[in-house]
Amino acid sequence: MRRVEGNTGVRLLECTSPVRDKWRVRWDVQVREDGSASYMEEEFGHKPTGEEIRSTVMAWYNGETDTAILSGFRYNDVPVWLSQENQFNYKSAYDLAVQTNGGTLPVTFKFGTDTEPHYRTFETLEELTDFYTKAMSHIRTALAEGWKKKDAFDLEVYQVG
Repeated sequence: MRRVEGNTGVRLLECTSPVRDKWRVRWDVQVREDGSASYMEEEFGHKPTGEEIRSTVMAWYNGETDTAILSGFRYNDVPVWLSQENQFNYKSAYDLAVQTNGGTLPVTFKFGTDTEPHYRTFETLEELTDFYTKAMSHIRTALAEGWKKKDAFDLEVYQVG
C-alpha cells in the first residue's frame, strides 16, 4: 500500500496492464484545492475479488484507527503514547486511586517521547480523573471515526463494467 498523487477522477478499480493482469485498487481519495488528489493504492497480480478489496481497505482503516489511538492523544499539549500496556497501566492506577479515594496517589507517568520525555505526577484524584477521562474520550472518538469510515465503504463503486 502506498499514498499516490494523481487526479480527482481516478478510477477506484483499474486494470493497469491487461497483458500482466495487473490491477490497482484505490481508496481514501483526498481532493486538494488545486484540483489534484492523493489516494491510497494497492496493486494486485490479478483482478481482485470483492472480498480482497474489502479486506485491503478495512485493514488500512484499522491501521489508521490504531495509529490515531496510539499516537494522536495529547494531554496538556504533551503527546501521550496510548499502547495497550499504557492503557492498562493508566486504568489500573485510576481504578486503584478511585477505590482507595486517592490513597494510592501521587502517581507518576512518563509522557512525551523517548527523546523528549515529560514526567507527569498526579497528586489528586481530580487530576488523575481529568487525564483518564480525556484519554478514554480520545480512544472512543478515534474508534467512532474509524467505524464511520468503514461503514461508509461501498463495494459497489469497485464494479467494472
